[in-house]
Amino acid sequence: MLHHLASLILLSAVPSFSTEAVPRDGSARIESVPLADAWIGASPTASQAESNGPLFPLPFTPDFTRGGGWGFALGLGVEYENAYSGSDEYEFEVDPAVSIQWRTGNHLFSWEGLELSWTTRQMDRWYFQVDLGLDGEREEGDSDDGNLDGLEERDDEFAATGEVRYFFDSEWRNYIGTRISVGNSDFGTLGFLFAGHRFGARQDGGGTEVFLYSTFADSSNLNRDFGINSSEAAASGLAATDLDGGYRSSGLRVVDRRFLGKHFQIVSGFEVQLFGSDVQDSPIAREDFSVEVELGVLYHF
Repeated sequence: MLHHLASLILLSAVPSFSTEAVPRDGSARIESVPLADAWIGASPTASQAESNGPLFPLPFTPDFTRGGGWGFALGLGVEYENAYSGSDEYEFEVDPAVSIQWRTGNHLFSWEGLELSWTTRQMDRWYFQVDLGLDGEREEGDSDDGNLDGLEERDDEFAATGEVRYFFDSEWRNYIGTRISVGNSDFGTLGFLFAGHRFGARQDGGGTEVFLYSTFADSSNLNRDFGINSSEAAASGLAATDLDGGYRSSGLRVVDRRFLGKHFQIVSGFEVQLFGSDVQDSPIAREDFSVEVELGVLYHF
């Protein structure tokens, strides 16, 4: 789940299920305390934000270029989440993250973990992003309790993703959007519909952002995570399951980004996702929901 950590810390795309390059499971706000207030007070001034401001003033979409040219960041994150989609087992994981960006005008090109992306700002209300990322594998060993014994391994798969957001105000605080990921027949198609809100008026990319989303998928994508073919059923003892395309889940995601001086950032996140009834009926979905809590620290060069 390396890219999942990268997505938390660097957060250039809408999550995810597990917030891997292409989300599959579909992050907790740190309340302000005196120390946190001190961090915020050390953040860029209004004049600095105007001259070196990010492409978008969104905690979920960082811009490390300081207004243009090259930007770099390194980070380390820890997450606590379901061991795999639908699992009732939870695990901690610690991973590094890296971001290399280049910005020219209203265009931002990024390499973050296992994802390449292009993001652009148009007409001061539109956000567009195109990326190529890797959806993570699933192995029998992902379940310590043996709940995946007899099920075939799901390999890493590349998927191309397009995202569009429309903002209702010039402050980039309220928006609606959609995100569609398409891969080969083993991955299928996964779509998101979402609405978000950014709290506060700061324009430097710090603060808190929250959004609600629903996901929809074709049969290939649903069966990748929750289907059981006849040979797997015979080997595992689980009931054969073949899901049709349609509604997959709905969820809530919160992201908070705080600055510590000029170079350090603290990023935290929380996500909860409720699966649809068809997914809940799969023997693989041992819980009807998934939860993720994440915390990361990064150094912005």
